[in-house]
Amino acid sequence: MQTTQVDVRHGLINFGIGQPGFSILPTEIIQKSAAHCFGRLDPDQINYGAEQGDELFRESLAQFLSPRYGFSVQRDELFVTTGNSAAIDMVCAMFTRPGDTVFIEEPTYFLALSIFQVDYALNVVPIPVDEQGMNMAVFEAELAKHQPKFVYTTPTYHNPTGYTLSQARRERLHDLAQSHDFLIIADEVYQMLGYEADQPPPPAMAQFTAGNKVISLSSFSKILAPGLRLGWAQAGPELMERFVTFGKIASGGSANHMGSGIARSAIELGLQAEFLDEIKALYRERIQVMEDALRTHLPADVHWEKPAGGFFFWLKLPDGMSATQLSAAADAHDIGFVPGPKCSNINGLDQYIRLSFAFYENDQIIEGCKRLGKLFHS
Repeated sequence: MQTTQVDVRHGLINFGIGQPGFSILPTEIIQKSAAHCFGRLDPDQINYGAEQGDELFRESLAQFLSPRYGFSVQRDELFVTTGNSAAIDMVCAMFTRPGDTVFIEEPTYFLALSIFQVDYALNVVPIPVDEQGMNMAVFEAELAKHQPKFVYTTPTYHNPTGYTLSQARRERLHDLAQSHDFLIIADEVYQMLGYEADQPPPPAMAQFTAGNKVISLSSFSKILAPGLRLGWAQAGPELMERFVTFGKIASGGSANHMGSGIARSAIELGLQAEFLDEIKALYRERIQVMEDALRTHLPADVHWEKPAGGFFFWLKLPDGMSATQLSAAADAHDIGFVPGPKCSNINGLDQYIRLSFAFYENDQIIEGCKRLGKLFHS
């Protein structure tokens, strides 16, 4: 997920853009899928649509997800959304009131943080992450002091760190949700974007939806096209009832009836599966290009781990260097990135920056890393 206003002014290479590049977007696939969808159009497809979303689409989506999530997904667990940002907003509207407490990772996806703090005036409690995901010792210590309405997590290929929550911590988190009565909002938009075949992530947090404490969110924005404005929530029957009776859904029907019809055609024609394999191969290559370019052009005391999935490199700067100050000087070098404090709940992490490899071609990635290296030495 990223802002709709992409800064692509001439000459700038902005590694802060966390979305697919224009050259990746599958116009031909969308054209074929739309033609297939409209070629079998019936009146129901241009009506409001069922509140939960078209049943045939949800069946196709369930079949697509099952082998990629690591367990059998059922269509009745799925609810059509207009993407993850809208789904996060919807969850806040359904389950919180201003002043309620939520737990959120430190660092975190900065636009979700804005939804929680600015749009809904929630009290955010940060939980640090390490290589195994959320630090559960800190989580449990905070749980002794607070009663959260929910915890928001990106469990697989976390934004911005790239870390993945271990299976043991997933199970512990779910156990705590049951015993302490809070929800887990799992942003699983990167779950299918793993690039190392021999290092698959644990099954999606959606594996726990039967307990009615997990809402798993995902989107076609990262695996097909952001402009479809199409995603899904996966939840157990009690939580699903809340979704389908939510005011604007009860009034307006399916959140994205026509878009889901196009995506259904993409799945049934095999185009979605083919495209997912293509972009995974492409991103795997771009990761290696960025890895090599960073090692060539950045000082040896900048540290990072090569990402196994997702969209981002998370760089730790040399001692004494400030991401905020580095960002302030970046425009002069026509380079951009996300400084760590932007991803922080407490305005910390000033020794880190986030780079995305998803938006630019290989030659632009190399050039951007050269500029970044010059910025370090300026």
